[in-house]
Amino acid sequence: MKAVGLYKYLPIDHEDSLIDINIKKPSARGRDLLVEIKAISVNPVDTKVRSPKNVEETDPKILGWDATGVVVEVGEECTLFQPGDEVFYSGSLNRPGTYSEYHLVDERIVGKKPQTLNFAEAAAMPLTSITAWEALFERLGIDTTNKNENRSKTILIIGGAGGVGSIAIQLAKWAGLQVVATASREETVMWVKDCGADFVINHYGSLKDQLVNLQIKNVDYILCSNDTDQHWNAMGEVIKPQGKICSIVDNKYPIELNTLKSKSVTFVWEFMFTKAMFETEDMISQHHILNKVSKLIDEGMLKTTLKETLTPIHAENLRKAHRMLESGKTIGKIVLESFK
Repeated sequence: MKAVGLYKYLPIDHEDSLIDINIKKPSARGRDLLVEIKAISVNPVDTKVRSPKNVEETDPKILGWDATGVVVEVGEECTLFQPGDEVFYSGSLNRPGTYSEYHLVDERIVGKKPQTLNFAEAAAMPLTSITAWEALFERLGIDTTNKNENRSKTILIIGGAGGVGSIAIQLAKWAGLQVVATASREETVMWVKDCGADFVINHYGSLKDQLVNLQIKNVDYILCSNDTDQHWNAMGEVIKPQGKICSIVDNKYPIELNTLKSKSVTFVWEFMFTKAMFETEDMISQHHILNKVSKLIDEGMLKTTLKETLTPIHAENLRKAHRMLESGKTIGKIVLESFK
């Protein structure tokens, strides 16, 4: 079967950074589904795994952690899906990725594709939706059953125009929160407003001063999806006493946790691959999250964050998509569809 992979970890402008290959088609066993891939999307994790390093693979490394497709085979222990089901999901860092015509994935991290979206539109959603859902409702502990109470609370989403920010804004509004999102360019400001943000501020300016100008003294929650190091002190300034901060972005330098001590602030990480990597007892929660997201999309409460589609799925287009991501200027999600 066709696939795109790598043997060497190279800069994306190198023609061997991602190459077209042919590999053996796998078979489903246990709780695995074999999915015929219809569309994939790219995420920052793709570029981080592919980034230059002094390692050479003997077998091709297949990247990709977002996909939509059709189940063609199920393992003997599967109970959630059957052949013919249309699905969407983000896989596991421990296993070969979705840059391939057919892909094996544990059914416990798979959801039913939204009926109102095509494969490309749906492929934009899994990784970012799981990340945003876990960050908001598990890590930050926002209660979706008390939407009236949530209307008196404010969340600041740093990096609102990115993949996670785009869906986090929508989910936060669905939960009843007042949303302040950051964006720095005219087109990204328009995008986050379209996603539902109540207010937009610039993450290159003083967050505190801009919030004060909006008559917002401090915020109950912060979701950081852009440069934890850059925004650390500012987040400490604007978070409410006993508030909560969640980040999805690695820090490069030591974080001074004492910044949060006087306010008794909670800080927590969100990494959506944790459950699949460690096969946690609640791993199946990602199946339920994706089904909830799918239902909300079909009910018109959420919309796809797809911004650009490339066809077909091959190395040249994937190199292009990686370059776009590495520019740091992408809005929403980039999707590739069809191996044909």
